[in-house]
Amino acid sequence: MLEIIYQDEYFVAVNKPAGMLVHRSWLDKHETQFVMQTLRDQIGQHVFPLHRLDRPTSGVLVFALSSEVASEVMPMFANHEMQKTYHAIVRGWIEEGDTLDYALKVELDKIADKFAKEDKEDKEAQEAVTVYEPLAKVEVPYSTGRFPTSRYCLVEMMPKTGRKHQLRRHMAHLRHPIIGDTSHGDGKHNRLFRDDLDSYRLLLHASELRFIHPFTKEELVMKANLDETWLRLFETFEWDTNLINAKACSSK
Repeated sequence: MLEIIYQDEYFVAVNKPAGMLVHRSWLDKHETQFVMQTLRDQIGQHVFPLHRLDRPTSGVLVFALSSEVASEVMPMFANHEMQKTYHAIVRGWIEEGDTLDYALKVELDKIADKFAKEDKEDKEAQEAVTVYEPLAKVEVPYSTGRFPTSRYCLVEMMPKTGRKHQLRRHMAHLRHPIIGDTSHGDGKHNRLFRDDLDSYRLLLHASELRFIHPFTKEELVMKANLDETWLRLFETFEWDTNLINAKACSSK
């Protein structure tokens, strides 16, 4: 059963679990569980995705309940007429918040994008902007080799553009890769979290999505709770879960 965090006659939103695909893919023929099919069976009607979350990312995922609503709302999502808030645990301590304006080249997966045109590789980098704010720090008594301890930071991020793997790539560019990121992250720190902190997932969570409801004209605020891995880490690091509701970035 998926956790439904919002539903009306136009939309339904769920808290997507980490590791679950949004829909069927020829890449993962062995997979049997998908958000779209599970949700359709759960509520007894077809759902139409309005945006995506990568497989290892958890959090708010919104669907339209008809193709008509989807076609009307998709441009809103495509034009970023909504505010997305993510939280992540990253390597090192970020001392202060900032806006990173760092263009990203189109990133092709060797397998997933094997049918994509090769000229994408030659395209100019696309604008990519992320607002980020550190919320909490921790130093743990585990070593990755050079120092006897390791430092990590809870960071809030609000992407202003929607490039592929934007948050992961931006944090890696800042030398503060997201823990659990096997593509852009730091293997030593990923291993530390697996071996010493029992965390086996990408620590990136889509905490909140807000936009103006196109039919009622009221602001919709959809929030997704943290999963057990996140809550256990918060307890271990002695972080207050209310930190992620403080909306540090939104006041900027």
